[in-house]
Amino acid sequence: MPPDPTPAEPGTASSTPPARESLFIRAARREPTERVPIWLMRQAGRYMAEYREVRRKVSFLQLCKDPALCTEVMVTAVERLGVDAAIIFADLLPILEPMGFDLEYTEGSGPVIHNPVLDGSHVDRVVELTSVEPLDFVIETVRLTRAALPATIPVLGFAGAPFTLASYAIEGGSSRNFLRTKSLMRNDSGAFNSLLSRLARAVVRYLNAQIEAGAQAVQLFDSWAGCLGPDDYRRFVLPHMRAIIEAITPGTVVINFATGNPALLPVLAEAGGDVIGIDWRVRLDDAWKTVGYDKAVQGNLDPTVLLTDPGEIRRRAKEILDQAGGRPGHIFNLGHGIFPQTPVENAIALIDAVGQMSAK
Repeated sequence: MPPDPTPAEPGTASSTPPARESLFIRAARREPTERVPIWLMRQAGRYMAEYREVRRKVSFLQLCKDPALCTEVMVTAVERLGVDAAIIFADLLPILEPMGFDLEYTEGSGPVIHNPVLDGSHVDRVVELTSVEPLDFVIETVRLTRAALPATIPVLGFAGAPFTLASYAIEGGSSRNFLRTKSLMRNDSGAFNSLLSRLARAVVRYLNAQIEAGAQAVQLFDSWAGCLGPDDYRRFVLPHMRAIIEAITPGTVVINFATGNPALLPVLAEAGGDVIGIDWRVRLDDAWKTVGYDKAVQGNLDPTVLLTDPGEIRRRAKEILDQAGGRPGHIFNLGHGIFPQTPVENAIALIDAVGQMSAK
């Protein structure tokens, strides 16, 4: 890693040395830590009364485009939960808007793309993202979140991975079978590759802007990659993921996370990243052996465990810690995001249990 810049006052965007010596960053480097660090995907969300109060005043997209509110909900979550890292409050899909997509969030149906890519000819109308200025609300969220938190709490930026973004753009929203996506992928691989290339270049610019604004780590979310087998992933997705990870600002921790298919773990590790995110469909020890001990791992409690009682939460957390075996490089997290029905007290119970049981 390059040498740390001159320290600044705590809480400012440039105060990276303390954050880089945090439990989270040290674990990502596979260095020994006093305990296992923990943060939770969707740790600021509908399960929290404070978040629901904010949402009563604004729509989801309005919230995402209001850096002050985004900072408020994340800082509230960090302080209430006692986690070791803060991922910015944002969404995967606003990056598609300046690329020419008509995005709407609807109650009940979630995100909708009103002008999807229906065939290969539509790829040419996808706008190249040459500037992140249209996404400055996200960059400002990074700045404000970094400034509002102690310098010892790393700020994580994130972006959707190209395959997941392309799936939304092609399907027009969520999908169970990804028929349109896979049809374009196989029937017009040139157009599909062109689309993923444009998305990959956009993701690089977007993530590097977040890093410049103060993020010490970034996570790539490939939420829909699990619909692919390893051969298709290797052929159609791996080159784009590798290109992104190689172009991210050196010295930044990169978490590569996909969900839904443990068979993809070897190619995820091949794509790169300091940390490989593990979902709950595989044991952590098996997953770590698969990706290789030269990588850190993140995960991997089933989010539904947080709907049980504190005793069961503690038992299941201990199973994962035992599977990690005290090996340096484990960041505790869920296998995906917190469900809205989760009692906040249960999330806190998990964080407390991991801290107590993993303390050296």
